[in-house]
Amino acid sequence: MAAGAQSEMIGACGIDCGDCDIRKVPHDPEAAQRIVAWFRQMEWLEPGEGVKEVLERSMYCKGCREDRSVHWSADCWILRCCVDDKGLEFCYQCDGFPCERLSDRANESTRYDQALNRLQRMGEALE
Repeated sequence: MAAGAQSEMIGACGIDCGDCDIRKVPHDPEAAQRIVAWFRQMEWLEPGEGVKEVLERSMYCKGCREDRSVHWSADCWILRCCVDDKGLEFCYQCDGFPCERLSDRANESTRYDQALNRLQRMGEALE
């Protein structure tokens, strides 16, 4: 399957953003409340702050393929390397895939391990 046929909700790193609560904040009240609770726990929001402040401060995400000024981590090293520096859509398109940094991240996180596996499958589908 060609990269253009991939879901717009698959990040350059392979993360599937389709079910991400951070992305759902503007249109899913239940997801927004889960994010507000987490942000309060992390002390990124004060006790009286909520969804309004999350939206005003752009503390949500539209995904890697959207406006990166409204992105959970607009300074993401993966986006910088893959998209900005190399002009690629997905990491699997890189000659150095999988790089050490991506592999290290996958070893530290189940979500990124799944993402790395997704990228490998995407690349294999093109062979």
